[in-house]
Amino acid sequence: MHALSPLDVQARAALAGVTGSLSPQSALLAWVDWATHLVASPGKQSDLAALGLEQASTLAGYLRECMIAGPGQAHACIEPPARDRRFAAPEWRSWPFNLWHQAFLLNQRWWEAATGGVPGVERHHETMVAFAARQWLDVFSPGNQLATNPVALRRTFEEGGANLRRGLGYLVDNIERRLAQQPPAGVENFQVGRDVAVTPGKVVLRNRLMELIQYTPTTAQVHPEPVLVIPAWIMKYYILDLSPHDSLIGYLVAQGFTVFCISWKNPGVEERELGMDDYLALGFWAGLDAINAIAPGAKVHATGYCLGGTLLSIAAAAMARDGDDRLASLSLFTAQTDFSEPGELGLFIDESQVTLLEAQMQQQGYLRADQMAGAFQMLRSYDLIWSRLISEYLLGERQPMNDLMAWNADTTRMPAKMHAQYLRRLFLNDDLSEGRYPVRGRPVSLGDITLPVFSVGTESDHVAPWRSVYKLHYLSPAELTFVLTTGGHNAGIVSEPGHPRRSYRVKTRHKGEGYLDADAWLEAAMRKEGSWWPEWSQWLRVRSGTPVDPPDTGAAASGYPVIDDAPGRYVREP
Repeated sequence: MHALSPLDVQARAALAGVTGSLSPQSALLAWVDWATHLVASPGKQSDLAALGLEQASTLAGYLRECMIAGPGQAHACIEPPARDRRFAAPEWRSWPFNLWHQAFLLNQRWWEAATGGVPGVERHHETMVAFAARQWLDVFSPGNQLATNPVALRRTFEEGGANLRRGLGYLVDNIERRLAQQPPAGVENFQVGRDVAVTPGKVVLRNRLMELIQYTPTTAQVHPEPVLVIPAWIMKYYILDLSPHDSLIGYLVAQGFTVFCISWKNPGVEERELGMDDYLALGFWAGLDAINAIAPGAKVHATGYCLGGTLLSIAAAAMARDGDDRLASLSLFTAQTDFSEPGELGLFIDESQVTLLEAQMQQQGYLRADQMAGAFQMLRSYDLIWSRLISEYLLGERQPMNDLMAWNADTTRMPAKMHAQYLRRLFLNDDLSEGRYPVRGRPVSLGDITLPVFSVGTESDHVAPWRSVYKLHYLSPAELTFVLTTGGHNAGIVSEPGHPRRSYRVKTRHKGEGYLDADAWLEAAMRKEGSWWPEWSQWLRVRSGTPVDPPDTGAAASGYPVIDDAPGRYVREP
């Protein structure tokens, strides 16, 4: 890594403002790598030409069948991928929309072949080019335009254009809110402390980085081992304490556990120099010290979500190295410890991209949520961009706001130093899994962790793919219970009992057992219907002592007085 001069910082920060915080050099290098190797591969070119001719013949045969049998009776010449719902409506089988969407799918498949398997192309570049080609093709999907979308045309005919008038109103409203920096419509119905984040509790510690919330028990007795929850700081903590019916924290309290949760401060310029070491010291260890004072002698079930789980893994490895035995277990939700294959998010992590972000953060002191949003939205462009545009602007249907969507709109920032360290040390260099990540001046090893671990991955996670989360199996020899649940990075975790269409797989790797790769685990794991929350609660219960009277709230004599009511001050800060 080479330090940037002040002039370079200004230039790259200005470039980031124009490109949506994405590196154009990175994209250009990928395209040049792919194009030059394709030009030098006559065999690949020949295969692509043959594929194009084959697809043209296939489409011509489909057209003939449509003319003979009728559009609705003709067999599709290509089926969309399993997760592609764009052309599921029966209207897409009518003429000429059936021909248009079949031609689009064939074109999409050709580009998949063209951007993959070109000899000599660096793997990261190949993935970037394939991703960019998908994004470009999605723009021209026949479902995205009124004239070529049969569902939208039928709605327009039935309503006499009223859907388009509503869509125009939604467009104007969205633009006005964006310009005024206001949240989406309906967010006002989910006010923090009134509608969400309402589990009763008290703030018992506040420092410059976080507040520690101790939740009020709802059972006469509680297990003696408290639970400390470390959420990600890329989001506000209350995804784990949404509405009363889907609050994981509320559920855990009702199961007879004393629960503490960290609420991170939304950083500004003043916090620009806070780094990963500060999140360990002022976050995890400060919270653990407070719990030790409030519940003396009790070991703690430490639980981390997303980045919070990665931070917890680092802390647990450091504690194991130093002989600190204050933890009873680890629970990690969608938390990566090996970043060698981080999934599609890795598209946006390379030296050029990280250097651009470092310059942008160095200039303003933090990274805003909207500067990260574009990358996350492109990972699921249909679900997060196109489906919404079609629904709101063409069909005139605005999806009702719910608590998870409102939480997602309540964005946070990332301090410059911490985020640069996170991207470079973990994503770019993979220091943690390779035993190079330093804590208190010495590297830590995940192989030192021997505490029982409960790890959760989600099937459709684009942020922390479950196979990447699963890699902890070969990094630590600990007893490891792994759960794979339906849903995505957030919705799979907010999976309360009674949630429709939820199931999960679970299997425990005991100490001393041999390694199962992810595919073998998937075949061997037991599938269960419903929420994984009771599975986790039972896992904690087995590793907890006989219930006792709840501890006092706070410990004023030890320097942890009750400061405020939950959810505290930091979560309300914009």
